[in-house]
Amino acid sequence: MSRELSISNRNKKKKETISKCFIYFFLVIGALIMAVPFFWMVSTSLKTEGTVFSIPPKWIPDVFLWSNYSKAIEEAQLVQGLVNTLTIVIPPLIIGLFSASIAAYGFAKLEFPGREKLFLILLSTMMIPGIVTMVPSYVIYRNLGWIDTFKPLMIPGMFGGAACVFFLRQFFKNIPNELIEAAELDGLGHFGIFIKIVLPLSKPAIATQAIFGFLGGYNDYMGPLIYLNNPDKFTLQLKLSSFNGSYSSEWTLIMAGAVLALIPTVLIFYFAQKYFVEGIVMTGLKG
Repeated sequence: MSRELSISNRNKKKKETISKCFIYFFLVIGALIMAVPFFWMVSTSLKTEGTVFSIPPKWIPDVFLWSNYSKAIEEAQLVQGLVNTLTIVIPPLIIGLFSASIAAYGFAKLEFPGREKLFLILLSTMMIPGIVTMVPSYVIYRNLGWIDTFKPLMIPGMFGGAACVFFLRQFFKNIPNELIEAAELDGLGHFGIFIKIVLPLSKPAIATQAIFGFLGGYNDYMGPLIYLNNPDKFTLQLKLSSFNGSYSSEWTLIMAGAVLALIPTVLIFYFAQKYFVEGIVMTGLKG
C-alpha cells in the first residue's frame, strides 16, 4: 500500500513539474514577444541613421550614439513638455484620489436612502463613450474661457472618476465592519474613521488607482490636442508628436524621444508594482 502511495506521489509530482515547465515556457515566450519591440526601440535610439534598416538587422549597434538623446531632448523640448505634463497630472491626481476615496467610503460603509440607486447612476456614466461628450465639453469650456489653458485638463479630474470610485468601493467593502464599529465606540466620526483607519488600510488600492491615473494623464494625447493651442503649453505627448512630424525620417531621434518619454512610467510601475498587484487581487475578493 505504501509503495503504491509513493508511486502515486511521484507521478503527481512529475505531472506538476511538467505542468510548471509548460507554464514557464509560455510565460517566457510571451515575455519575449512583449520585450522585443522595446529592445528594438532602445537599440534603434543608439544607432547611426544609416544602420537602422540594415540587413541583417543589428540588435547591438557597432557605435553607441548617445548624442541622439541629447538632440532629442533639445529639439523636441522634452523637459518643457514633461513639466507641463506633470503640472496637469499630479494636482488632479492627488485631489481626485481623495475625492473619489471619500465617495467610495460613503457608498461602501454608510447607510443612507437611495445609496444603491445613486451608485447605479454613477456606474451608468462609465458606459458613456468619451467621444459622445467631447463636443459638449468643448463648448462648455470655451464659454468659460478655458480654451488654451490647463483648466479643462485639471479641474474635472479633481472631482474623481466613476471607475476610481467603483474600484475603491470594492476594496473598502473588504474592510471589516467591526473596525468601523469599534472606532465609532471610541468616539471617532466618519471622517476620522476614513482618515485614520480606512486610508491606511487601503494603500494597495490607492497606489493602484494612482498608477492608473498617472498613466492615463501622462499618456493622454487627445485632451491636450483639443484644448491647448500654444506650443509652450504642450504636454510631453504633443511635443513628441510635433517632433515626429518634423523629423519623420530620422528614426534614431524618434526612438530616442520615445525611450525618454517611457522612462517615468517604467520607474513608477517598477517601484509600485507590489501595491499594484496586491490592490488588483484584493479588490476582486468581494462584490
